[in-house]
Amino acid sequence: MNIPVYPEFEPINFSHKEFLQPLLRTLDNGISEFTFANLFLFRNHYRYRISQHTTESGYTIPIIDGITPGTTGNNEKKFAMLPFGFPGLALIEKILSRYCYIKDFPEQAAELHRILFERKGFCVEQDRNNFDYVYNRRELATLNGRKYHKKRNLVNAFINNYNYEEKRIDPTVHKEDLFSILKSWKTEKGSNGDYNAAYEAIEKFEELGLRGCITYTDGKPSAYSMGEIIAHGNMFAIHFEKAVGNYKGIYQFINRSFAEMLTACIEVINREQDLGDEGLRKAKMSYRPSGFIKKYRISHSEFSPCPDAEIVPEVIPSE
Repeated sequence: MNIPVYPEFEPINFSHKEFLQPLLRTLDNGISEFTFANLFLFRNHYRYRISQHTTESGYTIPIIDGITPGTTGNNEKKFAMLPFGFPGLALIEKILSRYCYIKDFPEQAAELHRILFERKGFCVEQDRNNFDYVYNRRELATLNGRKYHKKRNLVNAFINNYNYEEKRIDPTVHKEDLFSILKSWKTEKGSNGDYNAAYEAIEKFEELGLRGCITYTDGKPSAYSMGEIIAHGNMFAIHFEKAVGNYKGIYQFINRSFAEMLTACIEVINREQDLGDEGLRKAKMSYRPSGFIKKYRISHSEFSPCPDAEIVPEVIPSE
């Protein structure tokens, strides 16, 4: 298909899968945003658009742009993303003349070119709120050791108090039960959260290459975990995890049970970022991450104004 050439863009849609998915699957940095499924499912939230650029070496790379949620009008903050890292200083300068910042810049590329960026007056800084949390799959599957004592107790409380059944998600069988969990989750939460993206993930589960498990508690659909294999098959990214009902220990149970279900060749589970939410950060840290996938922000110096953002009409997501 014809992808606009930078600086032209078009909104991301499902037809871009043919171009994006094969390219993004070659990445080994494990950044959770850089999969076709993630970009497609959150395209409305961030108003993602796509362009392409051919480097001096002859490689065609995607360029993604979007708008920081919650920023509008004169305060609108438009960003770009370069999944393949450093494409050359000339393009970086062009991008930063149009955008407030480059988001999710890979750690290796950021540190390798830090001096070059800073000589040009750009800031290179870690974006802690967007670090992906990564965990050893075997540790999450067994919860062995003193550091997981509280988690084991909650898992055991669930196992001992409820009748449960776990199944790998088959969309032809479980789709309506998944929708039931998601809709109940939205009602219990009292807000949308990532409901629209999660709803579409269920609708397009097979087309997006997603995998997951669903849990039934006392005969009722009560929880699911869903994501995809990334980083050349070494890592699994959890995109959605939902549970409903007042079942003590259910989140800890599905966390452990899905880690058990994953194939042994997957060594690492990526549970994505906390987005600066202190409660979410505390919960993710409580599972003792083995490390982080660090993402950087490349921006103008603090003394340089953010360029005027190009206004893009907001796309209203459909349920």
